[in-house]
Amino acid sequence: MNRFVVVGLLVLIGVLPAAARKKATPKTNAPKTAEIEAATRLQVFLDRANFSPGKIDGRYNDFTRKALSLYRESRGEQPQPTSPQSGRHANVAPDVSGLDLASVEPVFVSYTVTEADVQSVGHLPSHVPEEAKLKFLPYRDVADAIAEKFHSDIHFLEQLNPGKLKGLKAGDQLKVPNVEPFELASVKDIKPGSETASQAANEVEDQPETQAPTPGESGAPRNVATKVDTKTNMLGVFEAEKLIAAYPVTIGLRTTPHQSVSGRCEASSKLPRFRYDKEMLEHGERSGNFYMLPPGPRNPVGVMWIALNKKGIGIHGTNDPGSIGRAESHGCIRLANWDVVRLATKIKAGDNVSIH
Repeated sequence: MNRFVVVGLLVLIGVLPAAARKKATPKTNAPKTAEIEAATRLQVFLDRANFSPGKIDGRYNDFTRKALSLYRESRGEQPQPTSPQSGRHANVAPDVSGLDLASVEPVFVSYTVTEADVQSVGHLPSHVPEEAKLKFLPYRDVADAIAEKFHSDIHFLEQLNPGKLKGLKAGDQLKVPNVEPFELASVKDIKPGSETASQAANEVEDQPETQAPTPGESGAPRNVATKVDTKTNMLGVFEAEKLIAAYPVTIGLRTTPHQSVSGRCEASSKLPRFRYDKEMLEHGERSGNFYMLPPGPRNPVGVMWIALNKKGIGIHGTNDPGSIGRAESHGCIRLANWDVVRLATKIKAGDNVSIH
């Protein structure tokens, strides 16, 4: 009998060796290039609209769905369910009808690594005592810096640039999502409110509650409020009760959905220092055993600290963008660095902040 006929019969009756059957079966669960581009297009669209999907990863992840739902809500549309997706439906495209996704063109652009990117990199110790001896906490490598600049998951950046991320130098070109780049050097030019850079960010004293001035008086409060939802891990900015921006957050371990905290934005620190006191972080008790960590993008509170009128509690950046969305911050509200600097341009001292 012909050899090919025999093989065909073996396949039909299921006795062909497993290895041979596996080789003959095409992969169907890996996202296709067109699917990745479509998901990235939506993520870039939302990111540009200040409804952040968090890290751009070319997938319809939970935060992308939440950001899309909030974006539609801001336009007066009916909110859509945002329950976590799993299994084979995890990357199924949501309803994007009515969105001007054609405005995102191209989805990816070519970026040339600069000398400033290279200069933002340095040795980053793995232990707090060694970090405290430095003058600046830099990016770990150039790929780390570029991923943050373009709001991207580092593994997605590797997927877009296979074999190119090691040993990056000025002049190298990379494929990146077409978002507004986060520029570390521009952080110092942001003007969100008063400065407290001479102190560690989490050392600002409690501020007394003050009576709000009546409308028409000098310094009357703006009609801007920030609301943090501990159930969805999303922070929303409201202007005259209209949602104008939303960002994924990490909620503090001591803040639960059963607690409600309200206060006011008091001050902001750019490229802040941070007082690392393990006893304070874990148990809320200040001790004399602490380390003062220098500023930098890999400082525990990132590049921005927005103080509330409760000592040690604030809205801040992060040294680990991958942690956003998980409850592992010690009592604070943490955003990706690229999101916290955008938030800082929208809120000022005196604005209301609530956590519920």
